[in-house]
Amino acid sequence: MVFRTRVRDESVGGPNPFRWQDVDSGDLFKGKRVVLFSLPGAFTPTCSNEQCPAYERLYDDFKELGIDEVYCLSVNDAFVMFQWGKTLNLSKVKLIPDGSGHFTRRMGMLVNKDVLGFGFRSWRYAMVVNDGVIEKLFEEPGINDLCDNGDPYGESSPETVLQYLRS
Repeated sequence: MVFRTRVRDESVGGPNPFRWQDVDSGDLFKGKRVVLFSLPGAFTPTCSNEQCPAYERLYDDFKELGIDEVYCLSVNDAFVMFQWGKTLNLSKVKLIPDGSGHFTRRMGMLVNKDVLGFGFRSWRYAMVVNDGVIEKLFEEPGINDLCDNGDPYGESSPETVLQYLRS
């Protein structure tokens, strides 16, 4: 998969010195052991108040357990993900925009949240990926399009992933 990202490039000039840069999923995972967590959307309550800040706060714990990178993926575009990262003051967790949901769909995690006015979004999950191979998947229960079970958050929490890594 290719993710369309924006990177700062001072040679661009002007008030918005960023350029497009395609990032291949193989490059994100190759030769590394990483944690990727995915969530329904930037600027949404659980994602902004709990999940993403908790991964940022516990980042060093992941590093101590041999994790090379921690990635947060959402079905949002690069502009939204950049502004969300600034709002949350993220400096360790790397944000991955899956603007069209292609990666999320191929993971089997794309859900239709039209009932909330969101459109297609990611179901909440996390995974440990070792050199491009999913070692362990942590999926919130009850995946569905109706959002009739609320917004479950526990299985994909950093504490749950850390517990697995420590075992």
